[in-house]
Amino acid sequence: MNKPMGSKEVQMYAPTTWPRTEQPFLPEELPLTVREAAMYLGVSMQTVYLWVERKQIPHLRVMGRNIRFLRSDLEPFRATFKQEVGDGKTQET
Repeated sequence: MNKPMGSKEVQMYAPTTWPRTEQPFLPEELPLTVREAAMYLGVSMQTVYLWVERKQIPHLRVMGRNIRFLRSDLEPFRATFKQEVGDGKTQET
């Protein structure tokens, strides 16, 4: 059976105890890419990269250069970010 180019079938497992019992990751537990984190936070990818560079956002480095984010780490950051931005709303006349 042929698959379209670019499609990947990935099955991820996390060790929980020894002997290892394999359980698939839930989608919300998978680390987010820079693009996914930017969409989740409602900002540009450039902004996310800037925050990473300034160490203003919790992140993980995978294999040296790849940056990933845990949704559980981004939720409190997002709440703080929304609160700060919320005061700068413009009023409609």
